Amino acid sequence: MSRAPEFLTLSDEAARAVAGVGGRHAALIEDAFGVLVETPGGGVSLTGDARSRAQAKKVVQAIADRADQGLDIVEADVRVAIGQARTGGGAGSAPGAGALPAGRRGQVAPKTPTQAEYLQALNRCELVFGLGPAGTGKTFLAVAHGAGLLLRGEVDRLIVSRPAVEAGERLGFLPGDMNEKVDPYMAPVWEALTDILGADQLRRRREKGEIEVAPIAFLRGRTLSHAFVIVDEAQNATRLQMKMVLTRLGEGARMVVTGDPTQVDLVNGRDSGLAHAVGLLDGVKGIGVTRFTTADVVRHPLVERIVRAYDADAAKTGRAD
Repeated sequence: MSRAPEFLTLSDEAARAVAGVGGRHAALIEDAFGVLVETPGGGVSLTGDARSRAQAKKVVQAIADRADQGLDIVEADVRVAIGQARTGGGAGSAPGAGALPAGRRGQVAPKTPTQAEYLQALNRCELVFGLGPAGTGKTFLAVAHGAGLLLRGEVDRLIVSRPAVEAGERLGFLPGDMNEKVDPYMAPVWEALTDILGADQLRRRREKGEIEVAPIAFLRGRTLSHAFVIVDEAQNATRLQMKMVLTRLGEGARMVVTGDPTQVDLVNGRDSGLAHAVGLLDGVKGIGVTRFTTADVVRHPLVERIVRAYDADAAKTGRAD
């Protein structure tokens, strides 16, 4: 096979993104496919056998496309692109996803095909279930989508809810008012909102009641109109809680329910309302279901390997804990 270099003409910004700080991104591509990646100016040079060059070229083009859209490129993006090149997939883009707001690290955009599918569902459906393991972006993308709706005035409020605590603990034993009791359990959501809105705007909108945090139990009896509702860690909601929260939707409201059905902290795991609700509602008009897998993990590469190891153990033992 020929090992002659192949030169790809790229913009300066794209070439820098492919190289990465200190050549880190190029090193990841080299290690993945056994090629030599060089950026001599005006583009990227790939040296290796034809098959390896073809796979590396897909990664380079994926990174270049994102860089040319003005998106920041981090190592997670490179790893995702490498995974897609190996499996023959592609992240693609979600219609309507361009309306997502920009965060502190640049424009929010899908990194995997499943994330793109999820954003399509959020744009298309009034109720969306996002299921899958940690690190797949299901909560962050839901928050980004909801923040975009709020910023554009398409909803009046962003309401974030989740089962108050895990393992049978009770909020009443914690100090402080409701926000002080619940906020520690909402840390991933607040981090995402801070990243997208900034701390000052988040604080102002919370003070005005445009962004609200409420344990699932506090939603009982309410009708949530003209709001985007995020129900996070929903695997720890009981069947009765799930039915209650799903029926809170009022005029002009939309909802996304996220969780990992394999990580149930309820004393009786069979009482979890998430998998039960999806089983009942999958295929109902106006409802979307997106299932993430370990291939969609975009955190530290160890997270994907950890999730795979636990999944393999669960398959052997028949247990999901």
